[in-house]
Amino acid sequence: MNTVHTTPDTAKKPRLKTSAMIASIASEGKRVKAAPFGKALVELAASRPEIVGLTADLAKYTDLHLFAQAYPERFFQMGMAEQLLMAAAGGFAKEGFVPFATTYAVFGTRRAFDFVHQVIAEENLNVKLCCALPGLTTGYGPSHQATEDLALMRGIPGMTIVDPCDALDIEQAVPQIAAHQGPVYMRLPRGQVPLVLDEYDYKFELGKAKLLRDGRDVLVISSGFMTMRSLEVADKLRADNVDVAVLHVPTIKPLDDATILAEVKRLDRLVVVAENHSVIGGLGEAVASLLMRNGVARTFRQVALPDAFLDAGALPTLHERYGISTSAMADSIREWL
Repeated sequence: MNTVHTTPDTAKKPRLKTSAMIASIASEGKRVKAAPFGKALVELAASRPEIVGLTADLAKYTDLHLFAQAYPERFFQMGMAEQLLMAAAGGFAKEGFVPFATTYAVFGTRRAFDFVHQVIAEENLNVKLCCALPGLTTGYGPSHQATEDLALMRGIPGMTIVDPCDALDIEQAVPQIAAHQGPVYMRLPRGQVPLVLDEYDYKFELGKAKLLRDGRDVLVISSGFMTMRSLEVADKLRADNVDVAVLHVPTIKPLDDATILAEVKRLDRLVVVAENHSVIGGLGEAVASLLMRNGVARTFRQVALPDAFLDAGALPTLHERYGISTSAMADSIREWL
């Protein structure tokens, strides 16, 4: 019988987990709030009887189960049929309801794209698509990694797109997207969601970008959890006397052109767009196009996922491999400077 000996270092090393239903992307020690989307929707629906909730067999994994428990007569389980989910949501909207439809981002965009495009968007119906596991927030490989969801949704006329950073963003976004007339696609962090923006006197406003911190050397324009990472990078680079500004862009479409242009023009800094999405078709290309159209010349770089089918594995490993971890992003900015 062979005996396997482990060193003390090996014994202490935590086992990295791979999960499709990943609960949180918060760093160790970060504050979190449980199920902010589900709780915010339950609270809003108390005064908005026209709000209904629909899902495609994923209530638990999109936090919509809280709505189902509070309002069972307004909750509709469509089964594993995402095209039917979108068609039914469109039907509810035509009858004057405000449907919140949840699933995973890969299923709500790639699998059901034609139904979102034709049934919902072409008729400008008041449907709110809230889709979990956006970008690289699962280790299950390309079948579950929605690395191109923003590109798909940006291409649909009239589609409003929201990419919240944290629990505060989600809580404040829910009533605003419900009040907005027309289709909305919101990326949905779920489970134990980080809480960071309350430290920056931040308030979500649909269609508005917010400068969270200023800096003379680098301007990072970010969305989603990459805003959290950008703030961590700013703290990390301060030790190298690198001063980093962070402009959070929670609304990808329509883009806050005025604020982005004003911040880029204000100082001659390295401009970095950081996003949890492919380099193709997301916030980075939207910002680059905006600057080009307005004749604004700055050194421009992207922290984003590659134009590739990504590996399966543990998220910390994948984030480091594809350059969107805090340490990898800090290294990239040092190199560009």
